Amino acid sequence: MTEYELTRRDAIVALSTAGIAGLSATNLTWGALDDEGGDQVPLTDHHRDLLEAVAAVVFPSAVSGIPAFVETYVVGRHSEDPERLRGMADSLAYLDGYAQRWHDDPFLELGPEQRETVLTSMGADVVDPDPEGGDVFQFRFYVINELLYALYSSPTGGELLGLENPQGYPGGTDSYQRPPGRE
Repeated sequence: MTEYELTRRDAIVALSTAGIAGLSATNLTWGALDDEGGDQVPLTDHHRDLLEAVAAVVFPSAVSGIPAFVETYVVGRHSEDPERLRGMADSLAYLDGYAQRWHDDPFLELGPEQRETVLTSMGADVVDPDPEGGDVFQFRFYVINELLYALYSSPTGGELLGLENPQGYPGGTDSYQRPPGRE
């Protein structure tokens, strides 16, 4: 099986696809979220661990490099949008509470199969994302869809789908003008 390594560079490309430009991976570390102050809800290390655990469930098993990718993308995406950051923090708190209520352990203390069961039993795999909806709808919007968008708008995520150059990634016109199988 082919291994697909996500990098901070993949996260930067995904951010530029989302319309967030002018960022470098050096200033997109988790500590940057605490420096903002003001009205912003800081995401803690626990939130980061939860995001990485959810990504490990929803990303294909052939993907590696999840921690650096998730950190870079989340910090870049949310450092300029406190409302989205608050929605993500609230959704992650809901996930942890749900796991505790139904499985008697916080999400991070569950094994990989149990984590997948938690997401499935809450309906997160089938509900429509809605930032104004109930807790599961918001969780789908702020956490799962964000992570999947980041993955599949990155060059590595595009490779997973068989797209050599995802939208927003340089080189796209060259790749579709070549006949298949030619470098």
